Amino acid sequence: MALFLLGLFLLQTASVFSWSAEFGRNVTTVHIYETMSIPVRISKDFNDKLNCFMTATSSDESILMVDLELFQSDYASHNCHGMLNITGVFLGKAKIMFNQSVTDIKHVLSVATIRQERVIDHIFTGSVIILVSLLYINFGCAMDWSVCQETLRRPIGPLIGMFCQFIIMPLLSYGIGLVLFPTHPEMQLGMFFTGISPSGGASNIWTLLLGGNLNLSVTMTTICTLVAFGMMPFWVFTLGRYIFDRGELAVPYSRIASFAAGLIIPLAIGYLIQRKLPKLCRIMVRIMKPFSAILIIFIIIFAIATNLYLFKLFSLQIIVAGMGLPWLGFMFGGLLAFIFKQTIPDIKAIAIETGIQNTGVAIFLLRVGLKAPEDDLTTVLPVSTAIMTPLPLIVFYVIKLVRDRKQKIPSSDASLDKFKNEN
Repeated sequence: MALFLLGLFLLQTASVFSWSAEFGRNVTTVHIYETMSIPVRISKDFNDKLNCFMTATSSDESILMVDLELFQSDYASHNCHGMLNITGVFLGKAKIMFNQSVTDIKHVLSVATIRQERVIDHIFTGSVIILVSLLYINFGCAMDWSVCQETLRRPIGPLIGMFCQFIIMPLLSYGIGLVLFPTHPEMQLGMFFTGISPSGGASNIWTLLLGGNLNLSVTMTTICTLVAFGMMPFWVFTLGRYIFDRGELAVPYSRIASFAAGLIIPLAIGYLIQRKLPKLCRIMVRIMKPFSAILIIFIIIFAIATNLYLFKLFSLQIIVAGMGLPWLGFMFGGLLAFIFKQTIPDIKAIAIETGIQNTGVAIFLLRVGLKAPEDDLTTVLPVSTAIMTPLPLIVFYVIKLVRDRKQKIPSSDASLDKFKNEN
């Protein structure tokens, strides 16, 4: 009797779970707002109780919506035929699960919703590549090796800056990504790539405006730019690999290697201009600071104007991440410089150099290195960081202006009193 019941149970189990699905075509991507219909056939190995009451569900209906229409058309072979309708809602990846009951999930399809490529998208990517290359040519022209050598004779400042830039910032960006986006590896990746990017040229401008050590800032920017060629691939292939694994993404080894090698070329061109064409070099150095500012503003405005989906992606977590990385960078850089008893101008330079990331390089790497939809989804993090980075610096600059103005007024009154007394 026990054997009979066991055999009956196994037969019922087999009749429930032993079905298979065949699709008319292989689908891995669907465009936003596009509905794709796919022929589907469901068949069973057992012919005792076939029914077509199967369902297809999406793991995330904010990304992908599905509808399965099945009907039993072949009673002899016990097959169910129908159509699977897939509708792209927004950027991202979702899984389509086919089941007869809550526990009977037999087939799972992974489908990505992507944007349809436009000419403006290629223009944006190409313009970012060109502008970043021009910026690195300017870096090559602006490198003052004599100043670097003088600063490196007391290397404590640059060493603090390098530690902050290439140890603290990557770890901070990795931690922020895990905390704020625990189930979204693509957002973790955008945050991480922003954190491993070298310090931005705008740091020199802000250091000058806020009364920091400009020579130290320029030296740190130069050193960080050079060291980034090795440290960015290092972090991507070590700690970043865990993010790629969580998101089931392939690590773009060749693209990242090409990126690192590609930026050396404009840097070398700038150095050759400095050596061979000094007049042209002076002109390029003169425009480097405004050019850096224009680059940041251009990337932000162009990215938003051509990719309005960024507004949909912006959330409280995105804003907090955009604030958290640079603002914490300012704090950690300044605190570490203070602990090592640096001067006030040096503390300002190290803090600013640590917090300001080259978001243009991050966007460039994400756009070139990743495929859709990850290239779109990840871009929002460096854009958010670029928007949020200057906010505390603007506040400090206004405070500095007010303080400087107040200090000048008493000194003017004192001079006037002295003039009256003498007369």
